[in-house]
Amino acid sequence: MSNDEQSAPYGGVAQNNDAALVPAARKPARIRTHHLQRFKQEGQRFAMLTAYDAMMAEVFDAAGIEVLLVGDSAANVMQGSASTLSITVDELLVYAKSVVNGAKRALVVADLPFGSYQVSPEQAVHTAVRFMKEAGVHAVKMEAHAGLAAHVEAVVDAGIPVMAHAGFTPQAEHQLGGFRVQGRGEHAQQVLADAAALEEAGAFCLLVEMIPAELAAELEASLRVPTIGIGAGSATTGQVLVWQDMLGLNQPAQQGGRLPRFVKQYADLRGIITEAVQSFQSEVREGKFPAQEHMF
Repeated sequence: MSNDEQSAPYGGVAQNNDAALVPAARKPARIRTHHLQRFKQEGQRFAMLTAYDAMMAEVFDAAGIEVLLVGDSAANVMQGSASTLSITVDELLVYAKSVVNGAKRALVVADLPFGSYQVSPEQAVHTAVRFMKEAGVHAVKMEAHAGLAAHVEAVVDAGIPVMAHAGFTPQAEHQLGGFRVQGRGEHAQQVLADAAALEEAGAFCLLVEMIPAELAAELEASLRVPTIGIGAGSATTGQVLVWQDMLGLNQPAQQGGRLPRFVKQYADLRGIITEAVQSFQSEVREGKFPAQEHMF
């Protein structure tokens, strides 16, 4: 048995046949998809953050984040695009490989970019294989509905874990009429049907975005696999945020915009960085940096 298969429940205490208490087993060396399933079964929660480079991946990994998502949101936060649609497979592969290099324990999941899997199940498998082979990710994420269940199933059958993404799907923003909450009223049944089809296709997890909290709770209760929420209430097993939003690097209010309602900022990283950069600039101008201790 591997170390992670011998583990007692997280936070628990293992016992031997003599009933003598021994220290709690180590957490697994690598988070796997079955650990997320175990979280759901044991009523535990887990956190997921986006990551796009090795350094931030190492920080989040060391802090204990269980899942790192190399999102196509890199088009927005790394490349400055207004939409996720523009990023290519080759571009996202670079970000994904960087995150894999920085993460030692977290499960690393990469988005399949728009246009790289919708054409056919064969195209989906081809793209997913590239992310596994060239970047070394542990799973891929596909924005999907019941009509794409065969694409998800083909990727799973190829031996690649799939995290499905339903509700509001940013790659379909134009079809959905912009950034709008999904699954209200009679449309809730469609989200439920999509989720059931994606689970049946073999998805190990379902990410649900911008749906009513009551619907997300129904999904969490009805599905065997864990759900991850973003703008989907508190009932899901996991929660995800874009790290630049969560740490306050993205401050759209300064550009006349606003953060999504579901974002909580845990730090003002933009403010901290701005102050530090201004101090550096001031010391350079005043001749205070470099000081004697910084010279050879």
